[in-house]
Amino acid sequence: MDPYIAEWLNLILRFLHLVTGVAWIGASFYFVWLDNHLETPPQWKADKGIKGDLWAIHGGGFYEVAKYQLAPEKMPTTLHWFKWEAYSTWLTGFALLIVMYYVGAESYLIDPRVADISQMQAIIIGLSVIFGSWLAYELMCMTRLANHSVLFALVLLLMGAGLAYGLTQVFSARGAFIHVGAVIGTIMAGNVFRGIMPAQRALVAAVESGEAPDPKYAQKAKLRSTFNTYTTLPVLFIMISNHYPITYNQPYNWAVLVAIIIITGAARQYFILRHFGKQKPMILIAAGLATIALAIVIAPKSADSSADKLAAVNASTAMSIVQQRCTTCHSATPTDDMFSSAPAGVMLDTQAQLKQWAPRIKARVIDSQDMPLLNKTNITDKERAQLAHWIKAGAIIDDSNKG
Repeated sequence: MDPYIAEWLNLILRFLHLVTGVAWIGASFYFVWLDNHLETPPQWKADKGIKGDLWAIHGGGFYEVAKYQLAPEKMPTTLHWFKWEAYSTWLTGFALLIVMYYVGAESYLIDPRVADISQMQAIIIGLSVIFGSWLAYELMCMTRLANHSVLFALVLLLMGAGLAYGLTQVFSARGAFIHVGAVIGTIMAGNVFRGIMPAQRALVAAVESGEAPDPKYAQKAKLRSTFNTYTTLPVLFIMISNHYPITYNQPYNWAVLVAIIIITGAARQYFILRHFGKQKPMILIAAGLATIALAIVIAPKSADSSADKLAAVNASTAMSIVQQRCTTCHSATPTDDMFSSAPAGVMLDTQAQLKQWAPRIKARVIDSQDMPLLNKTNITDKERAQLAHWIKAGAIIDDSNKG
């Protein structure tokens, strides 16, 4: 695909995915908050079947919201449904996955250092994992395990850890993270399609036919809704993880991902309890401390020890390395087949630009070592150490050759 066209498709799909995701997650957070803040209604409301209600103010107006135990006696003329936010988020996300990771598999998904597979093999594995995991989850929801929420969550976490480990043995680290996110996102959208919406349709049908709604539908929907509630923050992290290689360019990147899923899930638990008026700050403090501990554990090993053994590295040597290994992409005129303009606007054509971006070079080339992308230009450990040596010495440029 032409790099310019690919860039526009990426931009449009990513923007749509972001907008629909905000709508879905915003609605989900609001209804979770709403459900957890309902107060016991007056008796005259309870006699009408109302389970709870609340008052709110927003945008210069007062709102009264009431939730029925099951359903009202008569179906209202207009009933608002919340489903297309979820479907649109999944559709745009899947389209983005295809454009970026399947069409661009050789640049973002396949890492020959991990597994030497073809583009078609990578696509088949990716799709099989996404839809196979969703099917496995659906089958689990039909077993007795679904009646034991804590055990169900632990089993899912263990399966997720196994999935993350397996994917990091096949795909690039970045591609593995995104596919774990795609699995979670597919299950979340599937929960809306297969669990929540059927339960709502059953409630509506029962009211319209004058029958008492079967509580089992609401109970099944609750299981699906709970999953979506606790996986929202993990999937949001994975959506932005490609910008933070410090998390995925690790020997035990799968364990890092599992740790982040647990941490973000715990943070979500704090806010859910807070909705009920239960203040458990230690949960949030523990999540914060766990994040700090994780950051310490995965901190990059200093390149100083190896760099100190090198002879002095001047700007010309650093420039030579960068021109050979980096400017195929990071240039005013990229030659890489994936980019029509320098990624993130980072250009390294001159010594002055090299000094300007020295902190980012250290972060991406030396610390996380995710650049060059999948090491397409075969930078060596010695060259990374030379760049580290030059940066440590102050990234001094040759004044006579600033251009």
